[in-house]
Amino acid sequence: MRQLAAYEAQKATLEKMGCAILVASVDTEEQARKVVGSQGLTYPVAYGCTREDADLIGAWWGQHPPDGEHIQPAEFLLGRGGTVLASMYASGQVGRMAVDEVIHFIEGRERSRLRQERQQQGAQP
Repeated sequence: MRQLAAYEAQKATLEKMGCAILVASVDTEEQARKVVGSQGLTYPVAYGCTREDADLIGAWWGQHPPDGEHIQPAEFLLGRGGTVLASMYASGQVGRMAVDEVIHFIEGRERSRLRQERQQQGAQP
C-alpha cells in the first residue's frame, strides 16, 4: 500500500507531465474503498479483477496465501497512443515500479523526444 500512497504524493508532478494513474485490484468494492480512504487516493481504483482480466493483460494468476488465488502484480507505463513503454510482472511483492524511477524514465524519454524533434526541424529546408 505504500506504493499507492507514493504515487498519490507525486500525482501533481505526474499530471504536469501529462500522466494519469490507474489502479486495478481483485479487492471487493468495500475493500477498495477502505484502501482509497486509508491512503487518501484521488486517482481511479478499479476493483473485482478476475482471472480473465489477468489473462487480458498477461499477468500471472497464482496463489497468494492466505487469500487463495488472485492476480499477481503487473504494472504498465503507457505512452502516447497506448504504446507500452515499460512493464513489470511479478509473482509476489518484489519488483514494483517506484514512482521516482517512473518520473525519471518519463523525463528521459521526453528529453529524447524533444531532442529528436529539434533535429528533425533543423534538417528540414
